[in-house]
Amino acid sequence: MPTARFQIGDTVMGRWPGSNLYYEVKVLSYDNKTRLYTVIYKDGTELELKESDITSLTIFKQGVSRSRSRSRSRSPGRPRRSRSRSPARTSRQSSSRTTDVRKEKLKEALEVRLTPVVKRLEKTETESENQAGGRYNLRRRKDQGDGKTVELEQKTETETLPQTKPPTASAIKTTDLEFGGRVGVFFLMFLLPVAVLALLILGGQKDASLQSFPLELPALQSLWDCQVFGIVLLWLLFQAVLSLLPVGKLVEGMPLKNGKTLKYRINGFYALLLTAVAVGVAMYQEGDLSYIHAHFLQFYTSALLIVTLLSIYLFIRSRWASEDELAPGGNSGYIIYDFFMGRELNPRIKNFDIKFFCEMRPGLMGWVLINFAMLQAEMKHQNLENPSPAMLLVNIFQLLWVVDGFWHEEKLLTMMDIVYDGFGFMLTFGDLAFVPFTFTCQAYYLVSHPNELSAFWIITLITMNGVGYYIFRKANSQKFAFRKNPSDPAVSHLKTIPTATGESLIVSGLWGWVRHPNYLGDIIMGLAWSLPCGFNHLIPYFYLIYLITLLVHRNARDEHQCRKKYGSAWDEYCKAVPYRIFPGIY
Repeated sequence: MPTARFQIGDTVMGRWPGSNLYYEVKVLSYDNKTRLYTVIYKDGTELELKESDITSLTIFKQGVSRSRSRSRSRSPGRPRRSRSRSPARTSRQSSSRTTDVRKEKLKEALEVRLTPVVKRLEKTETESENQAGGRYNLRRRKDQGDGKTVELEQKTETETLPQTKPPTASAIKTTDLEFGGRVGVFFLMFLLPVAVLALLILGGQKDASLQSFPLELPALQSLWDCQVFGIVLLWLLFQAVLSLLPVGKLVEGMPLKNGKTLKYRINGFYALLLTAVAVGVAMYQEGDLSYIHAHFLQFYTSALLIVTLLSIYLFIRSRWASEDELAPGGNSGYIIYDFFMGRELNPRIKNFDIKFFCEMRPGLMGWVLINFAMLQAEMKHQNLENPSPAMLLVNIFQLLWVVDGFWHEEKLLTMMDIVYDGFGFMLTFGDLAFVPFTFTCQAYYLVSHPNELSAFWIITLITMNGVGYYIFRKANSQKFAFRKNPSDPAVSHLKTIPTATGESLIVSGLWGWVRHPNYLGDIIMGLAWSLPCGFNHLIPYFYLIYLITLLVHRNARDEHQCRKKYGSAWDEYCKAVPYRIFPGIY
């Protein structure tokens, strides 16, 4: 049986497949049958490499030293060139101080950790591995603290080597397809919009049962209105202008595959306050928000058209995006799948981040506005002087969730939607159509189906929502604080399991109770939002059913990504925290 040359946990230099670029990696495992090493790069990418593609750090550093010595020595048979023509040399009249500075710079560059190190192979792979010679380029990654870089470029006497851009994980095509692959996303792309339309048609009927569902298609005039389409466009434009206001702090997002970070303007809470002022002014001018309820289907189809046009634009512009800008999950090469999942990770128009804007601004604020419009519509249709307790609870509970989201808007930058998912039809439809028109199903249902609540039920629902919110907020705050600074006193006491990527997994507190306590809090709140509508129909529970389905799917995605990223550490974590979402059940 062949023996492994490198041991698990060794830090070595691994060649990126298909290139001559070497990076510092850590050995995770060795397969005796295939004779392949599973290694993990600094950015979390896991690949299988042959033994010939791996060399030890010691041999590599020795090769770097020998290559530097050869570059400084001159061959007797080589004609001497003018020093003035060599950009890497200084003149003989350079002062000793300049020489010392260069030596210090050289020493600093060589003492940093060698990641990534780019080695240009001059000979065969075996010779390069044994000698580690030839041309190479050492570069220290950008320091996030001061934004400076230190570079040392080794060049020959006769030519200057071009800078080579390191490949990223997104350069590899997506092979792990989600949602049933190409066939699954094809049907989802049509079934989701139709399902939401059917939900809205049922919710607006007095008898909201499947037996009363109209078999004929709705009239065109009930689905489309140019004035409504114009209102939706103005809403998007208004929110976009608010997002660009120079208020709120600028923060950096999570590091991208190329090591860079993007800046985001965090002013969602201020935009929410300004939106509330604008709605108040409209109400003072005797504006009737119940217009939204009367034209709800038209608002939905208008949003759906905008989603489709925006998705097409995003897919077309992604064709000119660089490999660094592509999302790891939407680069399969299949048009429909990539259109659905989204090819570009962070599509931007100058400083305007389209995905970050759509994730919260128009959809979540639209959610609150629609709920308030349904409250007015209920008073109008039921001839009430004050809104019903059920409608008030739904509005207050969901307003609290939205306000909390905008107050903690910065934490969105660590979510999978921003960090991993591309921006295509899936997220566009979810942000601009699904969220504002299905998360409001409880308020929309109550307009035509009033439900009386006793004092006991009111107290019970308030308590339930409070418990769910506490779990949700506490879990998310711990996760964000730990990712930002594990030494923060607020989270430094938590027990953790170290991983090969240098990160740690929390195994105490709420995160030691279940693997996704934030999901558990979400589900408890979702139940508190649905129960005020009673038990006569499933429509008010559509959000809860969807939420459980989504979170179970997200849990599966998270489990897959974490197992791939953390390897054996994830198995140890799963033993320490056996339950995923529901303690003692799942």
